[in-house]
Amino acid sequence: MTIPNTPDASPLGKPAAYQTQYQPSLLFPIARQGKRDEIGVSGTLPFFGVDIWNAYEVSWLNARGKPQVAIATFTVPADSPNIVESKSFKLYLNSFNQTKLADTDALLQLLRKDLSAGFGATVHVTLATADAFAEQKIQEPQGLLLDRLDIEVDEYQPNPSLLKADPNQVVIEETLVSHLLKSNCLVTGQPDWGSVQIHYVGPAIDQESLLRYLISFRDHNEFHEQCVERIFMDIMRNCAPQKLSVYARYTRRGGLDINPWRSNFSTAQPPLNWRQARQ
Repeated sequence: MTIPNTPDASPLGKPAAYQTQYQPSLLFPIARQGKRDEIGVSGTLPFFGVDIWNAYEVSWLNARGKPQVAIATFTVPADSPNIVESKSFKLYLNSFNQTKLADTDALLQLLRKDLSAGFGATVHVTLATADAFAEQKIQEPQGLLLDRLDIEVDEYQPNPSLLKADPNQVVIEETLVSHLLKSNCLVTGQPDWGSVQIHYVGPAIDQESLLRYLISFRDHNEFHEQCVERIFMDIMRNCAPQKLSVYARYTRRGGLDINPWRSNFSTAQPPLNWRQARQ
């Protein structure tokens, strides 16, 4: 009987020998459903979306042994059955460091095959080689900045009861942004820093309560994707917007950043993958 992978069994927080020859078995998938059960998500998902991973330390050897470098972007559908633990992802990418490949297409084929198998769904992969580095854009998320609010804060574990919206208010549409999102790695407790953009249509969400709620993740241990889904579900249950999207941009660790996006309205377009200053 196969025992599902758990975060505690992953390479996180453990010494790891870096393999420099291609080794797809390094990838460590973890089923999404366990954490979704915690937030009451089962059956048909109440959202769709993607996890956008950017890898800034991708390197391999060409057929003549000359090192090549690139920035890789991986787009993973939110309905994939698994996430891949980020340290294992980094170890897997490092396994290309001394691997000779005919060309970038050969690398792309391996990345697509291995990651689609790991996540359990088709993963879209693109490469920006060195000649395209100057085209990489830096832009902060657009929206009204919640961080301008001078509030008192005393809760640092997620508390959805902080969220407030008056259902008798007129329906509005707005986009709110905060750079004060911080959570911790589920296994190691190391800090994860992020910015979050929330777009909704519905009764006006009390902005001070929303900022307090986002800050309440500060001592919470959970993976990036799970935090965003928790935020999405808490806002839906406590503020009842008609439409909602939540997009977080996390700073990189180990040369990787993870940027989950969840939405419940069909006209929502996938967000632009523009790097922020902190990334």
